[in-house]
Amino acid sequence: MRFHRLAPVLALALAGCAGPASPSASRAESVTGAPHPVLASPRAGVDLGGVHVVVALQGSRLAVTLTPDRPGFHLYSAALPDGGVDGLGVPTRLRVRHGLTATGALTASVPVRTLHLAALGVDLPVYPDGPVTLTLPVERTAGATGAAEAVVSFGACSADQCLAPVRDQVLPVPQG
Repeated sequence: MRFHRLAPVLALALAGCAGPASPSASRAESVTGAPHPVLASPRAGVDLGGVHVVVALQGSRLAVTLTPDRPGFHLYSAALPDGGVDGLGVPTRLRVRHGLTATGALTASVPVRTLHLAALGVDLPVYPDGPVTLTLPVERTAGATGAAEAVVSFGACSADQCLAPVRDQVLPVPQG
């Protein structure tokens, strides 16, 4: 009888909310078909496995907005440890390379809330349903040539479904 109560929670874990060993865990390159998605314009963004991602360099701050395509989906917080909690959840990560250096801590446009999975006795830090903008203070790397890049990882879930996680997806940083 206990299995029937746990079945929906276990289905979430097997649907992509689990850590790197998850059978559905995949690199975003397989979702997009290319290691560097082409951004039509600095504000156009790219769709990565059910989440629209917009990268913008605003002075000395890199802003990345992650918007789930469907209502009722949230993203796991950057506060989630690597590997999740008991293997559940994919932490949101943002880093820069090739021309940019991070100069401060990552911040989010919305507060973190706790998602309690009673059947498993686990609390997971998540952002509220809908979009979140991550901001990272940056500076140009001296002597760097070529386009700067942002590297993002995230997992998105609803109350009963998780999308395939995106891990270490490289995105060009639009100039301007």
